[in-house]
Amino acid sequence: MGKKVGVILSGCGVYDGAEIHETVVTLLALDRHGAEAVMCAPDIPQMHVVNHLTGEVEEGAERNVLVESARIARGAVRDVATVDAAELDALILPGGFGAAKNLCDFAVKGADCDVDPGVAALVHAVHDQGKPVAAVCIAPALIAKVLGDEGPELTIGNDADTAGALEAMGAAHVACPVTEFVVDQERKLVSSPAYMLANSISEAAEGIERTVATLLEMA
Repeated sequence: MGKKVGVILSGCGVYDGAEIHETVVTLLALDRHGAEAVMCAPDIPQMHVVNHLTGEVEEGAERNVLVESARIARGAVRDVATVDAAELDALILPGGFGAAKNLCDFAVKGADCDVDPGVAALVHAVHDQGKPVAAVCIAPALIAKVLGDEGPELTIGNDADTAGALEAMGAAHVACPVTEFVVDQERKLVSSPAYMLANSISEAAEGIERTVATLLEMA
């Protein structure tokens, strides 16, 4: 029977939600390994709505993170607060600005950020059960906030300011090229830079696919 992997989404679209390429590559990699994706997202308003053609914030516009995540999930997405860690063998968080705006507010507050309670609870629960957790792109910042007291080894690539913020939250940042990944064996954590560094979907995919393979080996 295939492993069940929770996939926490943060909306739909790189600038205000989940990065679509990263999410689809993650889902494809899971499927190719025979794993079942359990997609979930918090049932909360987005921080804001961005016009992806212009890059401008649409003042007054409102969207819901769970509803927008359903676009990528083809409707098969659950409120993260209803997902029990006991259902899962592993957990992965794709990136996109939504991971730093909706799942937490790292994009605004940096190391002083807060994490959505439902997301934090699921990450903690999966981790506390000794199951592996992976995060790509900017999502390792959320992991640093939730598990920072353990000194986790994580990567967001090589951006000095972002790496410094992760270290301020207690993580040990490891510089990493786009096609590689970082494994914290002791804490069963896997991370990869993806579009923090990628210049193409194929570059992002190589690191993500290797991250997923490693995550499932650890599960």
